[in-house]
Amino acid sequence: MLYNSARDWRSAPRKNVLFFGMSGLGKTHISNLLRDGGNWFHYSVDYRIGTRYMGEYITDNAKAEAMKVPFLRDLLLSDSIYIGSNISFANLTPVAAYLGKPGNPAAGGLEIDEYRRRQEQFRQAEIHALLDTSYFIDRAERLYGYPNFICDTGGSICEWVDPEDPQDPVLSELAKHTLMIWIKGDDAHTEELIRRFDRAPKPMSYQPEFLTRVWTEFLAKEGCTAGEVDPDSFIRWTYAQALAHRQPRYEAMARNWGLTVTADQIASVRDAADFEDLVAGLLDSRM
Repeated sequence: MLYNSARDWRSAPRKNVLFFGMSGLGKTHISNLLRDGGNWFHYSVDYRIGTRYMGEYITDNAKAEAMKVPFLRDLLLSDSIYIGSNISFANLTPVAAYLGKPGNPAAGGLEIDEYRRRQEQFRQAEIHALLDTSYFIDRAERLYGYPNFICDTGGSICEWVDPEDPQDPVLSELAKHTLMIWIKGDDAHTEELIRRFDRAPKPMSYQPEFLTRVWTEFLAKEGCTAGEVDPDSFIRWTYAQALAHRQPRYEAMARNWGLTVTADQIASVRDAADFEDLVAGLLDSRM
């Protein structure tokens, strides 16, 4: 690992960490807390995806919808209006809206082939954004003078890597530049995430093999065709399975490439000093 002991960590002039785990367990909370302390640069992988790698897809999709409205179509064709996404660290809705949900078009669903196409676009975008981490570490210090760096990843990082492969290209690159930390939830956290998702289901990205399996199982369970699938019902049904699918992958990433911290430990951190003490303790325990 980048820091092999608590002593290495405490004495390092530059501290670079990467948080991974399910959305809703504190990755962005701790990233914001450290950034607000003044000495940490916050690199949001999801924001990078939405601005650098999928921004054009998102904007073109919005334009395509506007072109269906004669009034807006005329204004677009005459360059009288501009359409863009207002993505921010706190508002990543444009990315989720573009990913969409598969199912009945009348219920806002996408045809499954189009859904798979957008999933693949997201997979490539996330890998590129993750591999941009070292560039942003250098940029944060060289341009802005930040000595410390946080990479705040999306929940789907585990879908595109093989944590058991010591030569995995993405994990190998990230491990050279950051200390990877898994924020792990317990059963109570998982139940709360499922309840929260059930209240407001949001688009997600899935490993292609996993998506094929759950899509096939859902069609068989419901006895319906692809065009009859209720989009929200599908992603609600899939969410708990996605959590179970990702858990062992996160665990392997932490075991082979980094550290594990609980969501409760992260929630108790009040400032950068608390965080540095927490990581030092984790490194001591691992040794």
